[in-house]
Amino acid sequence: MIDAIQSVGAFSNLKETEGTSLTASTALSLPGAAASAPQSQSFAEVLGTMTTDAIRSMKSAEGASLQAIRGEANTREVVDAVMSAEQSLQTAIAIRDKVVTAYLEIARMQI
Repeated sequence: MIDAIQSVGAFSNLKETEGTSLTASTALSLPGAAASAPQSQSFAEVLGTMTTDAIRSMKSAEGASLQAIRGEANTREVVDAVMSAEQSLQTAIAIRDKVVTAYLEIARMQI
């Protein structure tokens, strides 16, 4: 089973390794973040952005692998791209598992 994401800190580490910055909406949930920062994105937009980034990471890893097969990329670039894609995929799977768990919990609630 894949380890679940324990905190927003894990997400911030992922975004930093991918070379992107945190958005204002994710920074608000971080401990010690400024309380006056405006919330610029909705939850759906953040998930959409994460999905787009994960897909882009997968395509980048695939492209790096194909370049390595043709002899146009070195091993280090390929390993970095594949590891980044793997981390993005694990994050997406963990989020999916949390959403399914929340849905099942809501479905069990008595009305």
